[in-house]
Amino acid sequence: MNIRIDPRTLRRFILGKSGLWPGRRWQGKAGAAQAIRQIGAVQVDPLQIIARNHDLKLYSRVTDYSLADLDALLYTDRQFFDYGGLLHIYPMEEFPYWKLHMRRQQESEYWSAFATENARLIDEVRAALRTRGPLMQRDLTGNSLRNYYARKDSGLALVYLWRIGELMTTRRQRFERVYDFTENILPAQHLGSVTDSEAEAFFARKALDMHGLPTLTEWRGSFSYFTRHSVVPAQGKALLAALIDAGEAVQVQVEGRKDAFYLPVSDLTTLETVQAGSTPEAWTPHDSEAHAEVNFLAPLDPVSARGRAMKLFGFAYTWEVYTPAAKRRWGYYVLPILYGDTLVARADFRLDKPTKTLQILAFYLEDEALAHNEAFAAALARGLARFASFHAAQQVDLAGVAAPLRSAIESYRLFALSS
Repeated sequence: MNIRIDPRTLRRFILGKSGLWPGRRWQGKAGAAQAIRQIGAVQVDPLQIIARNHDLKLYSRVTDYSLADLDALLYTDRQFFDYGGLLHIYPMEEFPYWKLHMRRQQESEYWSAFATENARLIDEVRAALRTRGPLMQRDLTGNSLRNYYARKDSGLALVYLWRIGELMTTRRQRFERVYDFTENILPAQHLGSVTDSEAEAFFARKALDMHGLPTLTEWRGSFSYFTRHSVVPAQGKALLAALIDAGEAVQVQVEGRKDAFYLPVSDLTTLETVQAGSTPEAWTPHDSEAHAEVNFLAPLDPVSARGRAMKLFGFAYTWEVYTPAAKRRWGYYVLPILYGDTLVARADFRLDKPTKTLQILAFYLEDEALAHNEAFAAALARGLARFASFHAAQQVDLAGVAAPLRSAIESYRLFALSS
């Protein structure tokens, strides 16, 4: 099957598959659950300048999303769990498949050495959990460490038990993970196991599905991470060829691109609809459409992070929080701005909690002509009004936005302005 699409179809399909185009199609807590399952994973990051990455990612896709929704889905409803070195939130029904990853973590050089050298400590941590119930790292005494995962050896023992699947996160306290035994958290219907081959087949499909239209490199990176098994390009091609031969995937060529892209067969009709210039019925927006209201993407959003913004949109984007201040090009907490099916600008945000002010410290347009576009100014004003409301900000400081765009935004009076 020879499938060719244009770059705009590629862009719209990936945005739509991820829930960002042609607008938000989910609502509230139930919608947040739908969004996570559709996306396949939501990356968690502790840094909070305006809101945390995972909350920003759901905000950009779910109407009326609140921070309490995700906590309820994770720790009350037990529909999802957090896991991994690259910490993500996954559907709870996937847990049996992740046992493969967990076992290979346990067998890895780093964690097997830790377990051998700290067997007594690990047993003591288990005993403390049995005696005292759920614990945080701060609840345990231990020897100091200089380690990415923990500041004490006892804390690292908790992390080890979590990474190998003996523990799960039962809740968070001031965002610190509280651990408990998996059997006390995991719903009974998910306690079973699958074979290694079943797990690898599941992750092969997941890596294909969650990227929308991945290249070999993108698919291989996710599959290798999920399975804890490094896959070289030739092996990746063979595995994808097997999916194609089995009728589960097809190869797609994009005009002007040398890389091949891969698509689950189940998404073929949706891709054809997008290619025809129509909107798939399942993607119908819940409220405003992307061309009528801009959207602010999370810094680690998979449609724009890790170089994908340049590949899909020709948009240079780097999250510069870990870049030395003197070397930053855009700012500390810059978010990409989606308008329709295109990334058109970036803004450096800060939330001043004492004054409840959402501050735009800097604002950069890709095309300065947009500064004179009334439709864009209106869409930006609507997007800022929703963004301010999400952060419980009572006013917006537009100091970083240059005239005449600032004046155009101000004219809509959709939010209070700080002086």
